[in-house]
Amino acid sequence: MAQPSFAQPAVVIIGGGIVGASLADEITERGWTDVTVVDGGPLPVSGGSTSHAPGVVFQTNGSKVMSEFAMYTVNKFKSLVHQGDSCYLAVGGLEIATTPERALELERRYGYTQSWGVPGARLLDARETVRTWDLLDPSTVHGGLYVADDGIAKAVRAVAAQLDRARSRGATVLPHHEVLDVLVTGNRVTGVRTDQGDIRADIVVCCAGIWGPKVAAMVGQTLALTPLAHQFAWTGPVNDLAGRTSEAVRPVLRHQDADLYYRENGTGLGIGSYRHRPMPVRSTDLASWKDAAAAGGQPSVLDFTPEDFEFPLAETARILPSLGELELKNAFNGVFSFTTDNMPLLGPHASIDGFWTAEAVWVTHSAGVAKAMAEWIVDGYSRSFDLHACDLNRFERHQLAPAYIEAKDCQNFVEVYDILHPLQPMEHSRPLRTSPFYARELELGGVMLEANGWERPHWYAANDALVTSDRNTGWHIPQPGDWAGRFWSPTIAAEAAVTRTDVAIYDMTALKRIEVTGAGATEFLQSLVTGKMAKSVGSVTYCLMLDIDGGIRSDVTVARLGEEHYQVGANGAIDLDWMRRHLPDGSAVQVRDITAGTCCIGIWGPKARDVVQPLTDTDFSNAGFKYFRAKQAFLGTIEVTAMRLSYVGELGWELYTTADQGLVLWDLLMKAGAEHGIIAAGRGAFNALRIEKGYRSFGGDMTDEHTPVQAGVDFAVKMDQDFLGKDALLTREDDGKRLCLLTIEGENDIVIGSEPVYAVGMDQLGPNGTRGTEVDKFGHADEVDPRQEGRAIGYVTSAAYAYTLGTPLAYAWLPAGYTAPGTSVEIGYFGDRYRAVVTAEPAFDPEMKKIRC
Repeated sequence: MAQPSFAQPAVVIIGGGIVGASLADEITERGWTDVTVVDGGPLPVSGGSTSHAPGVVFQTNGSKVMSEFAMYTVNKFKSLVHQGDSCYLAVGGLEIATTPERALELERRYGYTQSWGVPGARLLDARETVRTWDLLDPSTVHGGLYVADDGIAKAVRAVAAQLDRARSRGATVLPHHEVLDVLVTGNRVTGVRTDQGDIRADIVVCCAGIWGPKVAAMVGQTLALTPLAHQFAWTGPVNDLAGRTSEAVRPVLRHQDADLYYRENGTGLGIGSYRHRPMPVRSTDLASWKDAAAAGGQPSVLDFTPEDFEFPLAETARILPSLGELELKNAFNGVFSFTTDNMPLLGPHASIDGFWTAEAVWVTHSAGVAKAMAEWIVDGYSRSFDLHACDLNRFERHQLAPAYIEAKDCQNFVEVYDILHPLQPMEHSRPLRTSPFYARELELGGVMLEANGWERPHWYAANDALVTSDRNTGWHIPQPGDWAGRFWSPTIAAEAAVTRTDVAIYDMTALKRIEVTGAGATEFLQSLVTGKMAKSVGSVTYCLMLDIDGGIRSDVTVARLGEEHYQVGANGAIDLDWMRRHLPDGSAVQVRDITAGTCCIGIWGPKARDVVQPLTDTDFSNAGFKYFRAKQAFLGTIEVTAMRLSYVGELGWELYTTADQGLVLWDLLMKAGAEHGIIAAGRGAFNALRIEKGYRSFGGDMTDEHTPVQAGVDFAVKMDQDFLGKDALLTREDDGKRLCLLTIEGENDIVIGSEPVYAVGMDQLGPNGTRGTEVDKFGHADEVDPRQEGRAIGYVTSAAYAYTLGTPLAYAWLPAGYTAPGTSVEIGYFGDRYRAVVTAEPAFDPEMKKIRC
């Protein structure tokens, strides 16, 4: 987003809870001192989620950026002091397993700690787990995951400490100022209107928490957020904690099998429960601060519903039997924010300059998010965090439908502690988006998974017989483990093999398509992408969009269909937002999402030309239709835009047409390809083939924390062109990290992604460089589990079995010194170590003979 021209902008932060206070501290630390924090309630106890939050902090998360937010928050809060009292109690965190399935899940979560660098993590057996939380019934426990620096954030205290620091730098803090409106002139914010008067602002940041949807609506914005009530109870004194003078000694405890968590509170306990029906709340229905105060409460604290707490009490008695019957001294339903993908909502408004959002942020991640937002607002990007998965503008329009938001947020509440597979699709609101081929895909027994609302076949039951047919020419079918084997079928192997030997069609409709037209389109695109745009009509260019710091925002394919007519194959809604916000004022260029009105079939394989050429008078020969070229053509009666591209490494085309003719195109290709053995193939085969061929996937293999050289896509950068991020690219330091292809030795050792990678030999050394025992914070000594010795050097981004090559492959980020082909490493997979070797890429057809034939 273009930065404001003023040197010292006036900033208003709406909301003085943990996020707003953290942001005020972070942004004033960067020298912006004309900052005003407004809140409708008193401060530091404003009456929002922060005011009643129990403060339990667990840093382990399946998302790298969320763990990084949490680690920064812990480190910052450990150093914060208010009126002589610490803002963080580093008592540790313990997740327990009461089922074998959860014990395996904790193995996976331990892998996250190693991948993301969460310090002080250890897997515990049942004995160690009970010794760490000695009130647990040993018969109920299978094991645990312990993280030394997890603990209790004193959220209200942290609010006060950070607001004090912000004030000392010149910030103004205004409690009891309810925001009534956000003032906008033209397309820029000019201030906020409160019940105490107007406040001028050049930048307004919405940190209103559960009131976020209400504030966002003032600028015509819909947030994918639902406030939901969550049960929490403070108990009276319990005998096992009698005489306690400190607030907490034992780690915060998470019992995810029962959707419960616990923390000590002096002589009592705090018990939080997600094991109850979803209780969505509208921001507009929350009590006013004055009414809540008059009733002796807070707007975010609702009446307790005892019937929903019967299971938590019974389960607590089962796993902590010595506590006896518990007295609930202060029990309530506290309101927190949930989003449709469990990620925060961060970033600038799509069309109103100066309005920013930092919403759906829990105490655990608050300081990290605030640092990211301060960097983004002041510098134009975050130098510390990859924020693409948090970008406010990442959603498709259907994902902002009120019914969808509430249904998805309620589902996420129910599943908050569930063991979810990365490919597990949502079960409600389906189907939402279907290609014109959907009916045929169902007829073929398509096993549908969901992505951004699109129904996408992962494989087809109609191809099951291929596994044992005479078309099986010896390709290997692996036997993946339980986790890797979910949402998998041996039929995927058959579909990949037929693509390599004959021909297959793939539904590529879910690929985001953006049309860029009008006078100046070439110049506009050239300002954003790293490839050369002023090429001949019919050219197709693979290139990147960079952020201003030279990091990769996206990889795109740009086809020049006319002098000022381009079709961009993008990665999602944030690409569309990025392009639109960089349109110059008064530009004649039009940027339009054409995905819904069009469709795409990828037809690939050695026999692809045999299928397509008889259907058209257009020359589809290699001489007449070169690789990375586009043509308009008629296939039968259907007009298509054909692009000779291949993300599976075989001869073929992407065929685009209007949605109304998509089904006819499908039927035409299937009929014409029957004599050539054509099949429909799914995303399982597609992903395996693209990794064999060395193609990256943005968002997984590379993000904006990486440069083109690091990600191995510097061939897509033409430094003789001018584009956003070029100057930073020239001066940005290279830390030596690289995205590397790994070949895994075991033929069935298939991984999925996010697993830690270790240097071979590191399992010979303990955390301090020696083998032996480790003494925990409680003074207990244990033999060090070899699986936990040493630190991970990198992590897996994406992986698949390479059916063509007969071996599992994985992409991984590795540091300098470990990136040369032939380097041996190990991948931590649950409780195992898989041997792997860095491999030159692409692993398949490195000379590009098949794709260019």
